[in-house]
Amino acid sequence: MTTDRKATLTIDGQAPVEFPIMTPTHGNDCVDIRTLGGKTGLFTYDSGFLSTASCKSKITFIDGDKGELLYRGYPIEQLAETTDFMEVTYLLRYGELPKADEKDKFVKTIKNHTMVHEQMTRFMQGFRRDAHPMAVMVGLVGAMAAFYHDAMDFSTVEHRDVSFTRLVAKMPTIVAQAYKYSLGQPIMYPRNDLDYASNFLHMMFATPCEKYEPNPVLARAMDIIFTLHADHEQNASTSTVRLAGSSGANPFACISAGIACLWGPAHGGANEACLNMLEEIGDVSRVGEYIKRSKDKNDSFKLMGFGHRVYKNFDPRAKLMRKVCDDVLTELGLENDRLFKLAKTLEKIALEDDYFVEKKLYPNVDFYSGIVQRAIGIPTDMFTCVFALARTVGWLAQWEEMLTDPEYKIGRPRQLYVGAAKRDVVPIAQRV
Repeated sequence: MTTDRKATLTIDGQAPVEFPIMTPTHGNDCVDIRTLGGKTGLFTYDSGFLSTASCKSKITFIDGDKGELLYRGYPIEQLAETTDFMEVTYLLRYGELPKADEKDKFVKTIKNHTMVHEQMTRFMQGFRRDAHPMAVMVGLVGAMAAFYHDAMDFSTVEHRDVSFTRLVAKMPTIVAQAYKYSLGQPIMYPRNDLDYASNFLHMMFATPCEKYEPNPVLARAMDIIFTLHADHEQNASTSTVRLAGSSGANPFACISAGIACLWGPAHGGANEACLNMLEEIGDVSRVGEYIKRSKDKNDSFKLMGFGHRVYKNFDPRAKLMRKVCDDVLTELGLENDRLFKLAKTLEKIALEDDYFVEKKLYPNVDFYSGIVQRAIGIPTDMFTCVFALARTVGWLAQWEEMLTDPEYKIGRPRQLYVGAAKRDVVPIAQRV
């Protein structure tokens, strides 16, 4: 961590000031400026915190130049191919992959908490049926604190365990209930004989009228989607959860805040925007026209699902989702579906076009995950809910890491005030 190296800041009229340099396991060294204000009377200005490390974390690491994503040091490719979401959940929470007996115990505990309080179902009925499901999610998850307030001392491991288990176990149930409510269909209770992803599909698509057995190919696809979206370092929603949690707010409120942030179209709404873009293009014959528009700086059209703010190389999650996409479309016989043919044509052109190759605008995970979810039958306005379901695991891991950090303090960013200078109030009759 802290090394013998120092960074020296020279300010006109003041003696040079030294700050220690901290070295991480991976990534850029950081100048420790926690004493900057006291030593110099100055603050730093970093809009969007793009050059500021807001915390120390052991959970996730991204190398955008290499196209690398690690959960607790494990490459995402290996986790997606050789583990399942419950193992990844255990890993993010406890720091190590579970042994067989540890996984069995963990999965059993999660399954024992999959049902939600029956009054929450009636609470949902207060929402309009045509409300956006993310609005319903913000309300329902935040309201969990009113139903599960028996374990609110988060200084204890036991109470953090209970909250973690409840949120991870009940999130698929809440997402599926929000979907069923929007359709006017009966809510399906969880089946604890099924694995996590299969149970989610059951609650989403089963009805009391006939027996439903989840397709294992589709269940595996959902499991991989959950794994790939489980955590992604200090993004906007994760930072929101940490900032809310720094005040001591309960985890239900913190996760609700994270969901609200994720709802933003610049964050979690990307895969929904990608499907909407495909609908706008409409047909393979119009791909060339839209590719041309995407290169025109004066055109407001943007090619959604290509390129990534963090990854300057191929998004490692996209490589995995591309295979999942092919498997799902083949399983469902949808290779020739109009929208999916359009997506594959768009992908092929973008991967071969010099403009996109030069700018490294490769298809990202949102491009493929949206296609997969639509093929499975999940409507576009539910995509971000599925994202929130998966990311809840990472949010909770980050929340607990922050609470147990001996250096943690309530968040209080500074500002560069550029408003009016101090002035006196003039009586109303004298104002001009």
